[in-house]
Amino acid sequence: MTVREITVVGHKALHQRTKRVKEVTDEVRALVADMFETMEAADGVGLAANQVGSRLRLFVYDCPDEETGERRVGHVINPVLEKKGAPGVADPEHDLEGCLSVPGESFPTARPDWARVTGTDLDGNPVELEGTGLFARCLQHETDHLDGVLYLDRLSARYKRESREAIKDRGWEAARITRWDPSAGKAEDV
Repeated sequence: MTVREITVVGHKALHQRTKRVKEVTDEVRALVADMFETMEAADGVGLAANQVGSRLRLFVYDCPDEETGERRVGHVINPVLEKKGAPGVADPEHDLEGCLSVPGESFPTARPDWARVTGTDLDGNPVELEGTGLFARCLQHETDHLDGVLYLDRLSARYKRESREAIKDRGWEAARITRWDPSAGKAEDV
């Protein structure tokens, strides 16, 4: 297993839709293993394939489920998202969302409180994940990535302005930083 570099906001790969996985190959299995290793090194709760340079439609997760108190760990190939309810207004205290592709930053992001994802696992078995709270947020966030949408795209006007300023202050574009290596340091140091 290998820790892969994570694509940083501004890279075109983060705004492109991913492609369905047609066949699970040894390369796909290696990608999933690498993504778990990368997510752990980056201290994340989810990671989509396009964040590590793959155009395949899959994500991994290791996320606490607030409802059950358990850790939910797994992967989903070709996920389809269903959500209920309107996102409402983001609560600055309870709706903070971050992203490994926007390292060291977080902003209040309105999301529906319930989500379900269906897809398959590496062996072709059906996967159905359902959750509320943080786990629902994770399912929506990772599926958004695979559709070419960053959580920054979902921010209210106020927080979009703040995110643009924070990204500019980080200097990633000026320094032409397009990736970061989670094995080399913390996200806040990028």
